[in-house]
Amino acid sequence: MNSEISISIKDSPISEILEKCLENKSISKDDALCLLESKDIISILKLSSLLKTRFKKDVITYSRKIFINITNLCRDFCSYCTYRKNPFESSTVMMKPTEIIKLAKIGKKFHCTEALIVAGERPEDRYKEAREWLGQFGYNSLVEYVVDISEKIVKDTGLLPHSNLGNITRDEMKLLKTYNVSLGLMLESSSERLSEKGMPHEFASSKKPSNRIEVVKNAGRMKIPLTTGLLIGIGQTEDEIINDLFLLKTINMEFNNIQEIILQNFQPKINTRMKDFPSPTNDYFLKIVSIARIIMPEMNIQIPPNLSPTSYSSFIDAGINDWGGISPITIDHVNPEFQWPNIKKLQYITELMHQRLRARLPVYPEFIDKHDFISPQLRNYVENFIGFDRLVKEGYLDEFR
Repeated sequence: MNSEISISIKDSPISEILEKCLENKSISKDDALCLLESKDIISILKLSSLLKTRFKKDVITYSRKIFINITNLCRDFCSYCTYRKNPFESSTVMMKPTEIIKLAKIGKKFHCTEALIVAGERPEDRYKEAREWLGQFGYNSLVEYVVDISEKIVKDTGLLPHSNLGNITRDEMKLLKTYNVSLGLMLESSSERLSEKGMPHEFASSKKPSNRIEVVKNAGRMKIPLTTGLLIGIGQTEDEIINDLFLLKTINMEFNNIQEIILQNFQPKINTRMKDFPSPTNDYFLKIVSIARIIMPEMNIQIPPNLSPTSYSSFIDAGINDWGGISPITIDHVNPEFQWPNIKKLQYITELMHQRLRARLPVYPEFIDKHDFISPQLRNYVENFIGFDRLVKEGYLDEFR
């Protein structure tokens, strides 16, 4: 046992819980809630940092990506979102195949490895303009379009698609898996309360927790590496946040396909119903991130550094091992108010905290050699990028650090 940790634990009111974690024993929901309510943030941070080192060594990863905002039309209305647009707005995006491939080729030129494809939830269900846009290329649905464009991206550029399209069916997952190394779907929260009148998801039917949970489970049944996570600070209680973390742990124990959990801190935005809603304090968010590591010590845990621009280095002490996707070219279209940090600066900050920054693919190393998790069509493209540790070959990005 680390002697510094041992000394701090003896004097802590939560010493029994911390000792249990140090012995690699699972904690209960009540234990986790006790940690979240505790004022002893120092001992919690020391423990989560130790667990991160124990299970993830001294490496923090990121994915070098091109962000393809295929369309920001969406059938839902979330109270905090500025991403979704209506067809009549000048900032509405409906990308053509030629535009997408051109952008992917720019990503290839800058040695990106990920093509992140993001869109609103099934816009064709609400807008005739979306149906007409898809129809001119011969598609009936957004998913059909992304299935084909993913194949084109792979074959024309070698970049590896990772699509985040909201709630999709098992049949749609099967089609997407052929040319997507992983998929993304944020759970955000499993609280039914947040869909009630006046709450953030009142007008967002796709955010119904049972629907989202089923998508996460279906990805497991389909052996698809999935990135998911929580949006912290949109009105959840402490009990609900702990329940969400244990829910994701339970699903992953059954299907073993959650490759990463993103913990995203809510940031209020102008022109939204939640513009005056406070974001979580840094200390509160630090504790939640730490507790996620304590609950799931072997999980890949990410916080987006652009959403904590003045404090992201502190989350290294909270036990994260990933910074998420970062683009040297495109903005964060979901959070355009927040710029990604320069990758050289990110490397400097990471090394200052005695960690090594390494690039990964949009599929994590532990899933690359798992049976049936990568399609045969993508196998050679994946192998082109990686070294013996299944991370991106260090020499591949040297010119662009």
